[in-house]
Amino acid sequence: MGFVSSLLGTFGFGIGVSAGVVIGYYLFIYFHSTDVKDPKIRPLVELDSLTLERMLPEIPLWVKNPDFDRVDWLNKFLENMWPYLDKAICKTAKEIAKPIIAENTAKYKIDSVEFQTLTLGSLPPTFQGIKVYITDEKELIMEPVLKWAGNPNITVVVKAFGLKASAQVIDLQVFAIPRITLRPLVPSFPCFAKIYVSLMEKPHVDFGLRLLGADLMSIPGIYSIVQDIIKNQVASMYLWPKTLEVPIMDLSSAMKKPVGILHVKVVRAFKLKKKDLLGKSDPYVKLKLTEEKLPSKKTKVKYSNLNPEWNEDFRLVVKDPNSQALELIVYDWEKVGKHDKIGMQVIPLKELTPDEPKTLTLELVKSMDLAETDEKSRGQIVLELVYSPFKEDTLPNEAVDDTGVDKAPEGTPAGGGLLVVSIHEAEDLEGKHHTNPYARIIFKGEERKTKHIKKTRDPRWEEEFQFVCEEPPVNDKLQVEVHSRPSSIGIHSKETLGYVVINLADVITNKRINEKYNLIDSKNGRIQIELQWRPS
Repeated sequence: MGFVSSLLGTFGFGIGVSAGVVIGYYLFIYFHSTDVKDPKIRPLVELDSLTLERMLPEIPLWVKNPDFDRVDWLNKFLENMWPYLDKAICKTAKEIAKPIIAENTAKYKIDSVEFQTLTLGSLPPTFQGIKVYITDEKELIMEPVLKWAGNPNITVVVKAFGLKASAQVIDLQVFAIPRITLRPLVPSFPCFAKIYVSLMEKPHVDFGLRLLGADLMSIPGIYSIVQDIIKNQVASMYLWPKTLEVPIMDLSSAMKKPVGILHVKVVRAFKLKKKDLLGKSDPYVKLKLTEEKLPSKKTKVKYSNLNPEWNEDFRLVVKDPNSQALELIVYDWEKVGKHDKIGMQVIPLKELTPDEPKTLTLELVKSMDLAETDEKSRGQIVLELVYSPFKEDTLPNEAVDDTGVDKAPEGTPAGGGLLVVSIHEAEDLEGKHHTNPYARIIFKGEERKTKHIKKTRDPRWEEEFQFVCEEPPVNDKLQVEVHSRPSSIGIHSKETLGYVVINLADVITNKRINEKYNLIDSKNGRIQIELQWRPS
């Protein structure tokens, strides 16, 4: 009986399972919806940004935001340089932390705080994209998107009251969008004086913290508290518009601010070389400091005179007396055509004793190139020179108001000042027959010109001009004209590409204006002009 019962039980189990599978399959087929439609397939380009983010949460910003550029080359650079950057960053971090630790150990009566291990691990950060801003100021602004899921090993050992404890930071994750500003841009390597860093939003920081062998971040409630503390603390210090300022180089040396005034008196010349075929010469003198973009200063023309006497005074702003020199050239004025050069001479400023008047009688030469020697005499010129360096308490570098504008150099008329005009660039210029633009600045009858640039609608001059004023030009106007010069002699003449007239009252009030002006009589042309008023 027992055998028969077992056999029947096994047989019944097999029949029951088989019947259950058949019935279940039938019910599945019977109750399954018969109106199933094929899935709708759409190209990714037709999806909105929110749908894309739900589908691809880790999609880089350069894909979903056209303002961000791809920087795979930078990530590749970091990947190869990371072992070296790791050591350099950790070494710098130790040097920065050393005085801070020393100050706090004495304050809280701690015996010592030391780094037992300090490494950022083998995984470098990655940049998901970068946005670059273009402004009218002398600066470069970047916003990189930084993500770092690193494996650092940072262990700090604290000794106090005879006890020893260690804390270890592991599994670090950082997501941040910093704004990095390089300002101001200067003509000396590395071409910027300071770095300003700020955060555009609160950063996300996640890490593990082992204390006495246990991970504190795994304790309920501790993780969210630490997250809030870190975000709020970092945000209070560096969230935009607050910034971290990192000086790179001395701004005064980078910009070569004025350090003194060179007083030049062109007294006379004698026995000048005759240049005119049917007469004598009509001499005048042009003088300027080397390494300076400002236009040359000129004496009056002395007509039909080989022994002219000028007795004219000039003041030149000195920025580097060790490398600069006074360059003077005597020309023969011509009514038509190019003015002929009679002779020239150069006086290095380092040969002048500060505050000591010096009278020089110099032999004029054809050029400073020793290979171009000329045995014929070109005449002599007499100069009176005094180099007056600024005193320590009157250096313009230290006389800066809250707008960042320097005071006028010593020797500027009392109650007056210095009007500085910087012609930066223009855009969308268009001539009828040619576009070889240059700018012409007119102020109180004085005229200055930039260099002319060939065949461009978007010239970049970056030239500075200075005008000494007896009083603030509150009621005066500055006119800037843009002209085009023909490339060669032909049927076409000079063309006017537009002009702008600027009232100087706002410049005197605000001390500094940097704007792009729409050119009058131009279809789309604009010009960027920076004006500074430096009171005496």
